Amino acid sequence: MGEMAKKISSVDHAELLNLLNVAYAEEWLAYYQYWVGAQVIEGPMRRAIQKEFMKHAGEELEHAGWLATRIIQLGGTPVLSPGDWEKVAVCRYISPENPFDVELLKQNLASERCAVKRYQEICDLCWGKDYETFSISRKILHQELDHEQDWEDYLKDINGGAKYAKEQQPGNNAE
Repeated sequence: MGEMAKKISSVDHAELLNLLNVAYAEEWLAYYQYWVGAQVIEGPMRRAIQKEFMKHAGEELEHAGWLATRIIQLGGTPVLSPGDWEKVAVCRYISPENPFDVELLKQNLASERCAVKRYQEICDLCWGKDYETFSISRKILHQELDHEQDWEDYLKDINGGAKYAKEQQPGNNAE
């Protein structure tokens, strides 16, 4: 770690590097979950959701890059082997066994909620102690919250659409 980085940071560096590596591994798994989900997705909302999955995959990959850079700046080494990502991560990769669009949305919503907890944890640890890491984790937290909202909105729209379609069936009119 650089001399000034040591002077201006009062965080337990071992704890911080561990958390950053957990988040780093989780970002790679999230990238793959979105990417593979975009490849196999099925269902009526497939095209729209597929585009969003690819957009989110790119953002997760960007997060991994920011985290790797910060880990190195702090004198650590990012998790080097993809085989170790599953071992290090707390937020799990969820295989798209059922590629139906609603199921993939639910899986990704659960993953985003786990990521929100991770970045809130890093922000809490770094607040007032390591402003650079706080800034990076806060920026990622903001995007993860946006991702969560995206999937909640899609699920509400789909559910609302299903409710509307049911109401329009013969015999369900309120006339």
